[in-house]
Amino acid sequence: MITSIWKSIRADKIDPVYLIVGSESYFITKTLDLLKTQMASASELGAASYDLEEVPVGHVLEEADTIPFFSDRKLVIARNASFLKAAERGKEKINHDLKALEAWLEHPPATSVTVFVAPYEKLDERKKIVKLMKKHVVLIEAKSLQPHELESWMAHEAKTHGKTLQRQAAQRLIELAGTDLTLLASELEKMALYLGSGQEEITDQLIQEMTSRTLEQDAFKMLQAYLDGDIKTALSVYYDLLRQKEEPVALAALLASQIRFMVHVYYLQKKGYHAQQISKQLKAHPYRVKLLVEKRRQISEQRLLQVLGDLADIDLQLKTTSGNRERVLEFFLMKRAGHNQQMAK
Repeated sequence: MITSIWKSIRADKIDPVYLIVGSESYFITKTLDLLKTQMASASELGAASYDLEEVPVGHVLEEADTIPFFSDRKLVIARNASFLKAAERGKEKINHDLKALEAWLEHPPATSVTVFVAPYEKLDERKKIVKLMKKHVVLIEAKSLQPHELESWMAHEAKTHGKTLQRQAAQRLIELAGTDLTLLASELEKMALYLGSGQEEITDQLIQEMTSRTLEQDAFKMLQAYLDGDIKTALSVYYDLLRQKEEPVALAALLASQIRFMVHVYYLQKKGYHAQQISKQLKAHPYRVKLLVEKRRQISEQRLLQVLGDLADIDLQLKTTSGNRERVLEFFLMKRAGHNQQMAK
């Protein structure tokens, strides 16, 4: 578990070589920040950082083997270790001396801490260098969290600030702020600081009052209200976005993008894909897919396609009208939402 590795780093039990695998930037950044903080004397001079898509791995090994002058050990970061993933032969930009790396891994220097970062979903397990890496270094998985893992992570993050977070509140925060871990961690820290020592629980109400919403999340909320026939909520979100100087043409395009994503999700679900397979296929966060899959029975594909066609007409009107563009999308929301309310009766 990544949390146990972080605990070891905080306790100054730092290994000579780490390999971070996965595309979740929050875990990558936090691991590197922890190492920089713990290795304070080394970080004063700045960590040596290399991009392995631009320089050969030999530069990293040479840097790691060089004895530091002003500290007991130094931090060396090697980003984009693309030689660890599958690649088409002849497409590599840099010729890496993997034989030298293999020998170096057997006896890495004690005067440096070297971190290889492979921001990819998976490595090529057939490669000798991958097998040696996993044998000799500390592996840190920085992969996107599954829905149940995300809620557990949020509860754990709240606990680090001395607070509790119930599942319903966690789901509300995801609904409002999205699934970006850096943003979620920032929101939880903000709320913990606001509560101070006077209150232990981060409540649903507090989250609704204090969460900084993103444009995408507001657009998704407006779309869901629109599809549910909730005219009050749909218009409330729309007016709020207009006050934030968002352009109607951009909002219409964002709504259409959300609809197309829903159509793709439901199409793949109909083909027999489960939520995790769909998220990989569409390169979307599993939690976002999970929410849509749960709502699958509430709306038909035919209805979604109809709405998509209506939005195409709205887009044309917005781009050709010289009048009040705000009214075009407003009337669209009112008419369809009102129609939905009648259909629901």
